[in-house]
This record gives sequence, structure tokens and C-alpha cells, in this order.
Amino acid sequence: MSTARQSALVVIDMINTYDHPDAELLVRSVREALPGVRRALASAREAGVDVVYVNDNFGRWRSHHDELVATALGGAHPDLVEPVLPDADSLFVVKARHSIFYQTPLEYLLQQTGVGHVVLCGQVTEQCVLYSALDAHIRHFDVTVVRDAVAHIQHDLARPALRMMERNMGARLVRAADLVW
Repeated sequence: MSTARQSALVVIDMINTYDHPDAELLVRSVREALPGVRRALASAREAGVDVVYVNDNFGRWRSHHDELVATALGGAHPDLVEPVLPDADSLFVVKARHSIFYQTPLEYLLQQTGVGHVVLCGQVTEQCVLYSALDAHIRHFDVTVVRDAVAHIQHDLARPALRMMERNMGARLVRAADLVW
């Protein structure tokens, strides 16, 4: 990571209804990752680092951030959503596919705010986090993944996904307690 590049914490899909076939597998992992996500959020906010939530739209094409949050809070596990809600300073980008960059304005937003380093946390390690790390890498962003702040569905794929991000995409893997902005 180049220290001259401004950082942003990107929170992936943590505003979630947990209303899908793999939800119960994911919920267990989210409970384990939640303290790390909260620590990463607190650290970024304390340091004045931009926090960008990039979240699925639940198929609601008219959705905006308040509607997505309300839908998630009304879902099966509001206890997993409430502790990581966006604050008034958070930025919010809606996505419809696995990557935070695919057909979203995120790359433009990051360029406009001078960000060259993305710190990723959220869900799902072996899906959206992995694909987002790859897309960040091919767009020449420095990538850090907060390994204790990502949740998985398939336990057997989580560690290899993290290893792929580190090995193939040059991602730095850190614990939330070790984040330095």
C-alpha cells in the first residue's frame, strides 16, 4: 500500500435482510465478523476516513439508502444490521451484482474524493468481497481486506478466497485492531 494514497473504508452488503437460501449459514459468520466490522467503522470514523457503504438493492430499483436500511431493519436479523448502520457522514452506493464496481458509480466517486486505497469489510468473503477486491485491483486501487470483519457462507471457501486476494491481487490482510489510516 502506498501511504500517499487516500483511503476509504468500503462496507459491503452489511445492510441485509437475511432472506435468502444461504442466510442461516451466513448469519453465523456475520455474528463472528460483526465486532471486527464495528471496530473498522469506529477506527475509520475516528480518523476522518470516508466510509462508503456499497449494498445490494434487494431487487428494488427505486430504492434509496433510507428504504434499504428500513427494509433490512424489518428483516429477520435487525440485530446484525443496527450496530453497523451508516451515519450522517457515510456515503452510499447501490449495487445489483457481486462486485462493488460493476455498473455502479463507485469508481468515479473514489476518484473524485482522491481515494486510491480501499479497505474492504462485509459480506460475503468468497463472493462479493473476493470479486470486489479483484475489480479494485484491476482498477489500480491498493486493496486491504479486514480479515476479521468479513463473513462467509461457505467456510471451506473463505480462507482460500482471502489467500487469493492476498496472493493474486496484492491485497493486504489485516485485523480490524491493526488498521492504521
